[in-house]
Amino acid sequence: RPGPEDDPMDFLQRGELTVRLAVPAGPHDVGVTFYQHTRALLEQVRDPFQNPRRGGVAGAIPNVASVTVRGPFDERGAGDTPSRRRIFSCRPEEVADERSCAQAILTSLARRAYRRPVQNGDVGALLQFYDTGRSESGNFEAGIERALRYLLVSPDFLFRVETDPVDVEASSVYQISEMELASRLSFFLWSNMPDELLLDAAEAGRLADPAELERQVLRMIADPRSRALTENVAGQWLQLRNLADPSVRPGDPYSLAFDESLRQGFIRETEMFFESIVRENRGVLELLTADYTYLNERVALHYGIPNVQGSHFRRVELPAESPRRGILGHGSILTLTSHAIRTSPVLRGKWILNNVLGTPPPDPPPNVPALVDRKTQAKTATMRERMSAHRNNPACAACHAMIDPAGFALEHFDAIGRWRAVDESYNEIDASGVLPDGTAFDGAAGLREALGEVPTRFVRTFTEKLLTYALGRGVEYYDMPAVRRILRDTAADGYRMHALILGIVQSDPFQQRKAA
Repeated sequence: RPGPEDDPMDFLQRGELTVRLAVPAGPHDVGVTFYQHTRALLEQVRDPFQNPRRGGVAGAIPNVASVTVRGPFDERGAGDTPSRRRIFSCRPEEVADERSCAQAILTSLARRAYRRPVQNGDVGALLQFYDTGRSESGNFEAGIERALRYLLVSPDFLFRVETDPVDVEASSVYQISEMELASRLSFFLWSNMPDELLLDAAEAGRLADPAELERQVLRMIADPRSRALTENVAGQWLQLRNLADPSVRPGDPYSLAFDESLRQGFIRETEMFFESIVRENRGVLELLTADYTYLNERVALHYGIPNVQGSHFRRVELPAESPRRGILGHGSILTLTSHAIRTSPVLRGKWILNNVLGTPPPDPPPNVPALVDRKTQAKTATMRERMSAHRNNPACAACHAMIDPAGFALEHFDAIGRWRAVDESYNEIDASGVLPDGTAFDGAAGLREALGEVPTRFVRTFTEKLLTYALGRGVEYYDMPAVRRILRDTAADGYRMHALILGIVQSDPFQQRKAA
């Protein structure tokens, strides 16, 4: 840390500048950025982590080596935080009032944590732990803490417990209780426990009313907590979690154009795009065809889209001829379906078959030789020519004939999602192909049009993926009548997102259970 007599720039050039900031107690959002923003410092190198673009006549590009949070210092008690205020719904004035206050606190916490009406045995067990902690420490809050420890390791909190009613016959199908429905609903839309409004509706028996159930669903979608639906569904269905792994990093010749800010920008673009379709109740087909996306300057420059400045993301309208329409033009999808050093029609075609068409190809046979990536003095064959030679193996031909065409449609995008007219060896790119049903297309735009000719293929696939997420299990053959019913009921309104979500919540697989 420089002293009064030191020049901070000397420390900065040696990589030794340390900044220390005192922050008062309480909840805070902590962030680090470089405040100065001049024309000499382009947005794509304003990276708060290590960046390969270092050196030059202007010297090293500044970056943040680490951020450390230490404390508390000079603490004078537990403090006052929003979480403590939610836990301590009452404060005993005298020792004689402590146990009744503890019972009120633990009853309220258990109702939310166990996601059902609290029974005498539930509170009795928690009070035993409270009594132990209170007697050992002589402190009311220590007793509450001991009871909370027990509550947080209870199976009723850690698991979504659904028990068969005693009067239900074995292997029969029955309607789950409204409290169980509230729990399923909250973990589907929020990945969290029900709030007071949802619990009150379930306890009062109002969730059996379709109008009340729809009102609760729409309220929960509008709540900021529904962002968990975006993050988890996009992370699992679109496989964004694979791209979020920092160890996934393109190699040469793409390493210099890819950094952590671009990786996070790719993920943020797709998440904001998906979230906008959910919150604005747009048609599901817009996931493939939307004429807009969400960009900041870093991602826009990578795409070659002008007039987007600053690190904040905003909605950007795309021209009619833009190859960026829909998720098939997102850098996130294009990067995670590529190899580190080249594109992969196989990975991209498999991703489209599995996540768009819902017809996943079989696993490859053992001992399949890899595609030759050796660089020689001779002109490298096109990807299509190399894949054609690869398909000469009879064991590979059948699957590749189904997988490769859809992947070739995206060959105009390189391994990190940049648009190109020729490949790395300056070969012209042939992006034409034929879908498994015989529909011909040319390029990403042609593929989108071909997929839009039979919209039910993609909507059915999306519905199955969303139902899988909602149920926490794979979709089976006996679930397909419910999927077809959802498609029929939502077709007239353009397969809007709220109608699809509500159709899943109202479906038999979501509201019923088979007895053991």
